[in-house]
Amino acid sequence: MINLYSDTQTVPTENMRKAIADAEVGDEHSRSDPTTLLLENKVAELLGKEEAVFLPSGTMCNLIGVAINTSPGDVVMLESNGHILRSETGGPAIVSNVLTDPVDGEKGQFTVAQIEQRLDQTSRYRPPTSLICLEQTHNFAGGTVWPLQLWEEVCSFAKSKEMRVHVDGARLLNAVVASGVSAETWASQVDTIWIDFSKGLGAPMGACIAGSAELIDKAWLWKHRLGGAMRQSGLMAAAAIYALDENVERLREDHARAKRLAEALKELGAEVVEPETNIVFFDMTSCGKSNYEVVQELSKKDVQVSEIGNQIRAVTHLDIGDADIESAISAITQVVND
Repeated sequence: MINLYSDTQTVPTENMRKAIADAEVGDEHSRSDPTTLLLENKVAELLGKEEAVFLPSGTMCNLIGVAINTSPGDVVMLESNGHILRSETGGPAIVSNVLTDPVDGEKGQFTVAQIEQRLDQTSRYRPPTSLICLEQTHNFAGGTVWPLQLWEEVCSFAKSKEMRVHVDGARLLNAVVASGVSAETWASQVDTIWIDFSKGLGAPMGACIAGSAELIDKAWLWKHRLGGAMRQSGLMAAAAIYALDENVERLREDHARAKRLAEALKELGAEVVEPETNIVFFDMTSCGKSNYEVVQELSKKDVQVSEIGNQIRAVTHLDIGDADIESAISAITQVVND
C-alpha cells in the first residue's frame, strides 16, 4: 500500500523503536520522568518560550490553548477552514464555552483589515474577541505557509488590541524547512504554540504546547482535567526527541516529492493547488473522472488518498519514497486512461 492518506500514517523506524526501548522513564505527572522533561525543555528552547508541556495529541494542545487564553463567552477568531473549527468536534465550545468567528481567508491566511472589520466593540451586547488562532502550515488550504510579514502584522495587531494569539503548529516544522524562518521567529509574537510529533516527524503520538511559565502552569491544570496524565510518557517522549533530532531536515524530501506528484497531476490535466510543503490538493473532474471514482479506483491499486470536499488530498511523509511517488503517478495515469 502506498499510503498518501496523511502524514499521520507513518510507523516508527527501527532506530526510533530502539530509542523508545532504551528510554529512561518515571511518573511524568509528578515531574519525575527524565525523558519527558528533556523533551519539554528541548521544545521550549526550540520555540523560544519559558516552558512547554508534553500532551497526548495536537487536538488536546488546541483545546488547552483555547482554554488558557480565553474566558467563557469570549469569541475566538480563526480561518474558516482551520483545523480547530473543521476537525475537532466543536471542542472549544464544549470545553471553554467560547464562540468561534470564522474568517474567510486566502490560502488559509487572513489580514489585519479582515480582523478589524469583525471587531466592532461599540455594542455592549457583543461578546469580546479575546483570541486569534493561526494555523501553520494550514492543512485544508494545502499545507500553505504564512508569509512572515503578514504573520507579524496580524500578531502585532492582536497585541495592540490586547488579544492573545494561539498557533496550531501541527506542521510548524514543515513551514520552518520550507521558509527558512526559524521556529523561534514564528513563535516570538504569539502566546501559545505547539508542534506535533506524529505527522511528518514520524513519531507514534504526542505534541508539546509552549508558552510563558504562567500559561503553561495553567495548561497543567487543563492537562489533568482533560485526562492527559500519561505517567511513564518517556517512552513516547524518546520517540519525539529522536524525531526532532533526526527527522526535521528530511522534510525537504517530502516537499520535493509533493511537487513531483503535483507536476505529474498537472500534466494529466488535473486542477492542482501548487504545494508549498507536503500536502497536494487536486481535482480530477477535468480529466473526465469524479474524485470519488478516482479515490476508489486508486484504493484497488493499493494507493490510498482521501477525498475532502470537492478535492482529493495526497500527503507525502517519511514512509513515502521516490519510487512510491512514481508508482502512485502510474496508478493515477491508469485510472484516468481506463
